[in-house]
Amino acid sequence: MSYSPGTHLIATLLTSQIQLIESYIAFKERTDELIECYSLQKLGEVYHNFSPSGFTGVVCLSESHLSIHTWPEHGRVNIDIYLSNYLRENDGTVQGLYDAILNFLNASTASIQYLKR
Repeated sequence: MSYSPGTHLIATLLTSQIQLIESYIAFKERTDELIECYSLQKLGEVYHNFSPSGFTGVVCLSESHLSIHTWPEHGRVNIDIYLSNYLRENDGTVQGLYDAILNFLNASTASIQYLKR
């Protein structure tokens, strides 16, 4: 197998489902489901709720990471997903995670960048 380092996706989302981006609880649950679904290995995580609302979160994976930062007052979400292709091809997994998060938040894409590393 020829090694390519992987895909790094960085996006800003817009959503009117404010209740989903005020606290990390529902997002964390969905992310844990996705990590299991895609057979990724979680090494650690940090989530923090802001006052009065909004959250940030980072999930460290053996394949790399997934992070989120929300601004409920603006209906905005920043997502950052990078998965290495070291042990397996994960480019499709990056897209699958992104699509699932987009669907979960009932969001639209304001901007997106794909970086082939």
